[in-house]
This record gives sequence, structure tokens and C-alpha cells, in this order.
Amino acid sequence: MLFLKSTSAPVAPGVFAVDIAAKPPGKTFMVYAAVDAADPPSGFIGAVEGLGFKQVFTKPYTHHDGRKVVDIHFQKPGTDIFEGWTAAEKESNLQQLGEVLAGFNITVAPRVMSLAEAFR
Repeated sequence: MLFLKSTSAPVAPGVFAVDIAAKPPGKTFMVYAAVDAADPPSGFIGAVEGLGFKQVFTKPYTHHDGRKVVDIHFQKPGTDIFEGWTAAEKESNLQQLGEVLAGFNITVAPRVMSLAEAFR
């Protein structure tokens, strides 16, 4: 679940937070998004899915300020071992994600999770 300080200032309509992260060693990235449960941003979700990412986890919850939020995780399989991404897939997928998210005025910096964060 993404840590949200507040739901009063979304990063895009219906989108409260987006994180692009990979578990170590950092080859295959996932998209983590916290979106408005009352009015899910279908354009944003469709755009991410249009890149070949599939929803692998959704969990609704109520934020401490009372707003209902849905935590969505998207994953895209690659052609490397265990459906990981090759170096070329990583470069291409991250570039495409950046371009699509820029269309929603969302900027993110892909990151590799710490071991403690990745395997809890």
C-alpha cells in the first residue's frame, strides 16, 4: 500500500499516488497506484493496461481522512527467466510508462525497493 499523507491533492484526477518500483535486483518493475474508489480514473487505468500491464492486486481501504481509496498493483510479464524483463524490455517499458504518465502530468522516478520493503 502506498503511503498517502492526504487525499486532498491528487497527482492527477482520481489518482492520489503512483510508484514505479522493482524488487531487487531491479530488472522488472511494477506500477503501484492509489486511486479514488468512488470515481476510479478509467482513463489512467486503461492507459497503463494499454501498455500490457495487468492488475494483479486491488485492495480498497478508507484513508484516515475518510476518503475511500483503491490500491492497485500492475505487472507486465517479460521474456526473461521467471517472466522477468530483459534489459531491452526494461528500457522500453520504463520509457513507455514515462510517456503515458506524462500525459496525465504525472512524473515518477523508477526505483529499486530495499530488501526490507520488497520482502515483507
